[in-house]
Amino acid sequence: MKIVAVNGSPRIGWNTSSLVREAAKGAESQGAEVEIFDLYKLDKFTGCVSCFACKLPPNEGKCVCRDGLAPVLASIRNSDGLILGSPNYLGDVSAGFRSLYERLIFQSLTYKNEPRSYNDKKIPVLFIMTSNADKSYYPHIGYDAMLRGYQQTLGTFVGSTKLLIAGNTKQVRDYSRFDWTMFDTAAKDERHEKVFPVELKEAYDTGVKLVREPW
Repeated sequence: MKIVAVNGSPRIGWNTSSLVREAAKGAESQGAEVEIFDLYKLDKFTGCVSCFACKLPPNEGKCVCRDGLAPVLASIRNSDGLILGSPNYLGDVSAGFRSLYERLIFQSLTYKNEPRSYNDKKIPVLFIMTSNADKSYYPHIGYDAMLRGYQQTLGTFVGSTKLLIAGNTKQVRDYSRFDWTMFDTAAKDERHEKVFPVELKEAYDTGVKLVREPW
């Protein structure tokens, strides 16, 4: 079984990439071959350029753009499961993640009543999001609706998608460097020490399930 894991955060080793890597370790523990991509370390890439080549033979269902995302899309096409991670930037995914999302989804869209998708190989998807905002605020600020949109579209064109959310995350190692008066920085530090390890374990366990009990 091959699993592709994609970190859509520019901050390698922080919250999002740590959760993605723990989920990947969980999949590996079950014998899966895992390939990890850090989007912000790839060669230059863009979102969909609307060339529509993916709607014409011989490239129906395949993005033809040859940039940094090309090997990622090729690996996803040949995978049996997908782990995606993005931080929440201004109420949405990161710009790098959005580029991947556009390219991943649009290549499969047929613009036909039937079939709706060129992709006839559905794979389980784990979508991880981290945010400064606590999960309890999501219904009030629209984050839950935003995530449902991604979940529904990924489910339609890639495969059944499970969400894992880590809110109220620690953003920097040393809060004293910044005059961020809206935060209880001691509480942030404490949460990172006590709660984030639990979320890492949840990511690992979900990676295990991705291989053993694909949804």
